[in-house]
Amino acid sequence: MLTFDQMKELILLVAGHRLGGVEVREADFHFRVQAAPDASASVPLTSPSPAAAAPAAVAAPSAADPAPTTPAAPVVPEPPPEPPGHKLTSPIVGTFYSSPSPDAEPYVRVGDRVQKGQVVCIIEAMKLMNEIESDIAGLVQKIYPGNGQPVEFGEPLFSLKTD
Repeated sequence: MLTFDQMKELILLVAGHRLGGVEVREADFHFRVQAAPDASASVPLTSPSPAAAAPAAVAAPSAADPAPTTPAAPVVPEPPPEPPGHKLTSPIVGTFYSSPSPDAEPYVRVGDRVQKGQVVCIIEAMKLMNEIESDIAGLVQKIYPGNGQPVEFGEPLFSLKTD
């Protein structure tokens, strides 16, 4: 998941380099920035009248003329707020498993209390199953990856509320 500063940087990158847009997709997170159309390349909303076809002096806008519009800036969704607490991160690159086997119960669920040293998941790396232990005691607030999802080094696995 991107931080607010990373999202802001992508928006500025698209605007500053006149890119068409950029899209980032991660497991359950999707972020897209699309550039607003260039105002100089806009098409008039109405066709000109025959009288307007001939060159004429520029008239001052009257109260009857519609106000010029500018394209709306792209709406960027705000990321959901992160739960406060300790983030237990992945120590290796691999595949996240929430239970010791496909038919077994998960090691932990949201709302469970864990103790320091308690196994909370497995990360498979190069056909080796690595048990990941909690580094603190606390309450599981959020589980970031889904079962069977690849994870990167340093990626958050769990959010724990410390005791």
